[in-house]
Amino acid sequence: MSPSPRAFVIGHPIAHSRSPMIHGFWLEQHGLDGAYEKIDVPPEALRGFLASLRAHGYRGGNVTVPHKTEALRLAGGRDAAAEAIGAANTLWFDGDRLVAGNTDAAGFLGSLDAEAPGWDHGAGRAVVLGAGGAARAVVHALLARGFAIDLVNRTPDKGEALARDFGTGVRAHGFAESARLLGAAGLLVNTTSLGMAGQPPLTLDLGRLERDAAVCDIVYVPLETGLMRAARQRGHRVVGGLGMLLHQAVPGFERWFGVRPSVTPELRALIEADIRAKP
Repeated sequence: MSPSPRAFVIGHPIAHSRSPMIHGFWLEQHGLDGAYEKIDVPPEALRGFLASLRAHGYRGGNVTVPHKTEALRLAGGRDAAAEAIGAANTLWFDGDRLVAGNTDAAGFLGSLDAEAPGWDHGAGRAVVLGAGGAARAVVHALLARGFAIDLVNRTPDKGEALARDFGTGVRAHGFAESARLLGAAGLLVNTTSLGMAGQPPLTLDLGRLERDAAVCDIVYVPLETGLMRAARQRGHRVVGGLGMLLHQAVPGFERWFGVRPSVTPELRALIEADIRAKP
């Protein structure tokens, strides 16, 4: 009798992670005898932890800060998304080889497709705020859907470096140019931490944004950010960050437990309730 499949999420710290709640919901929903655990792994212990996965019965797991870049480097293989984004969030075995993947771009697209159907029809220009790891995933996703991207970042050098990495189709700008750029945008995406609980608010004038443009804020704590509230009041289609969190979890669960789960209203309600109780 083969042992029950096990998976994990690692980070440092890791107590905040809601991934065990998401995967635990799916394990129960599908009646699977498996386990998904959160494990605090300090940076100096990462190599040893990954080397011992098979010995401890793990089929793979999720990776969060600060391990996303180093896990990609240590893995024996990588998928195209992880290669382009430069970071891993999902690990699995292909035979004896540990493979690193990145599902953030797929999660971002899955969320928009579910919550704002048709958002990419006639794909034109998108304004993306930020130039960190999340921005790289969003840029990778939007390029795949045919968007040209205006990347806005307070630190010009970082934005220009990201634009160079992705090549034609991405242009870097300073934050002072954001109002002008919004006039030609069909989509606005915030990938910064501005507006997150405990962080400064995002101050942005949406006055030039066309009313049929969609607005996405990948922050999910709080569930509605100031940017989302302002956009909703103007009549824009608005997508928050919780959907991206839920949809990015789907491919990993399927790899580890052999069943492709769905993002249901019941799962969303469970995580929303937890966020409201423990923001």
